This record gives sequence, C-alpha cells and structure tokens, in this order.
Amino acid sequence: MSAFTAAVGALFADPNMGRDAVYIADGGAPVLVRVVARRADAVTDFGDARLWSETTRIDLRVAEVPNPRPGDCIEIDGDAFLIQGEPVRDHERLVWTVDLRPA
Repeated sequence: MSAFTAAVGALFADPNMGRDAVYIADGGAPVLVRVVARRADAVTDFGDARLWSETTRIDLRVAEVPNPRPGDCIEIDGDAFLIQGEPVRDHERLVWTVDLRPA
C-alpha cells in the first residue's frame, strides 16, 4: 500500500471528515461507501457578473466506486442525490470528485 493510499484511507475513515453513504449504480444494487464533502457552494464568473449557487460535491474512493456515472444515485443521511456531469479522478487515481443534484 502506498503512502497516498494510506492517507486517503485515513481521511475517509476519520469520523470528522468521512460520512457513510449508499451508492446505487443505475440498475445496480446498493453499496455502503464512505464519502467526504468538498464544499457547499460555488461562485461562477459570467461576463461581468458573479453567480453564487449552492452545490453538493463529494469525493468517493475509486476502490469503493470504480466507475461512477451520471444518473447514479447516492443517499446521504436519508437524502437522495443523482450524479450530474462527468466524475473527475484525482492525479493519483484514488478519488473521484462528483457533483450531485437532489433526486
């Protein structure tokens, strides 16, 4: 196990950072996973305007969710979300970052 893999595992296992969630691939069975919330809102520049919007962005471990796709469902604390847009993997290929929208 590499140092990066161990660090990611510790981050997701930390009760202050990681949370339990249920991942359901489109047409698949529910799988218990750990997620880490990234940020609660985003500011986007559009011409001279700056737009603020609430977002739900989380990290998933590639080891737990090897191929997340848009439309897959994630349930966190009883709230259901759908993955929107293409998931992005980190440089080390250990973590997916996904944008969610309410289901």
